[in-house]
Amino acid sequence: MFFALDGFLFAGWVVRIPAIKQQTGASASTLGLALLGVSAGAVITMMLTGRLCRRHGSHAVTVVCGVLLPLSIALPAQTHSALALGLVLLVFGAAYGGMNVAMNSAAVDLVAELRRPVMPGFHAAFSLGGMVGAGLGGLVAGGLSAANHLFLLAAVGLLVTAAAGPVLLRNRPAPPAAPSRTERLTRRRLDPRARRIVVLFGVIALCTAYGEGALADWGALHLEQDLDAHPGLAAAGYALFALTMTIGRLTGTLLLERLGQTRTLVLGGATAAAGMLLGALAPTVWLALAGFAVTGLGLANIFPVAVGRAGELAGPSGVAAASTLGYGGMLLGPPAIGFLADWFSLPVALTTVALLAAAAAVLGYGARNAAHA
Repeated sequence: MFFALDGFLFAGWVVRIPAIKQQTGASASTLGLALLGVSAGAVITMMLTGRLCRRHGSHAVTVVCGVLLPLSIALPAQTHSALALGLVLLVFGAAYGGMNVAMNSAAVDLVAELRRPVMPGFHAAFSLGGMVGAGLGGLVAGGLSAANHLFLLAAVGLLVTAAAGPVLLRNRPAPPAAPSRTERLTRRRLDPRARRIVVLFGVIALCTAYGEGALADWGALHLEQDLDAHPGLAAAGYALFALTMTIGRLTGTLLLERLGQTRTLVLGGATAAAGMLLGALAPTVWLALAGFAVTGLGLANIFPVAVGRAGELAGPSGVAAASTLGYGGMLLGPPAIGFLADWFSLPVALTTVALLAAAAAVLGYGARNAAHA
């Protein structure tokens, strides 16, 4: 529920970015700087959330962030300048970053109990929430103001947290009495080489999360501004991307069991690179939408696999490092796209998503040998 809520609220915000851009009068580069507020707030919070989870438990921190995130999502529509937008996005980013670290920490504990590669299932819930949020956003984009839309999203978020939060708080995992054998072995082998491999998996996660963030914040604007799509159809672009990503993640456990982790990484990166080249450079809306759909399928399982492999190598600290790098890519990508769009054009800027997806495929293949060296 919390993964789905996170995706639902994030998508609800991103489909209204064109309206917020017009409301604040921001250019592409100043909008990119304002979006950097999300990144800054999230990175600062991610550094602190791990400590809070260790002290108070990941379930309690998830519930607290489940209150703060809906409250903060209503703020951007109340701004009328890029500076004010950037400041309130600091708050939104702090809540978003805390939620992601806390709920992933809780998911890691559950994956360990189940002893199956089911991490893609949790991320499928995020994508499903994003699909629903973007779809509803597209339906109301023409008739409901951004302020009213985001206020309704805040109300929905608080209701979901009120319903799901008590379940998490009643079922906190008991801390182990002593480190497990796996943890003891992990601590002994976490030498500088192992740390470098963990960072490598974190970079793989960053490369693909960059694409998620770029499509979330700039996909609708690309369709509306460069291909003259109706605002509702432009919002449907992210909904389609989220739909195919959801499908890919729902089948992710089966894919991992059939192909293995390395082939899943390489195939996913190559597929996403091809899809994003089509999505960014296609001359028509429908071809661009097809490219977005293929990109979603390709990116679907790379982030969960990268985080999972880092955890296999270095335990919870590896999961935390890879997750932070990965979500950093999701949050730092949009401002980078903004600057590139001003210097070149938005379609050219979006081709960087394809370049990084291809890099993830190459790094994923190389990580196979590095992890077993």
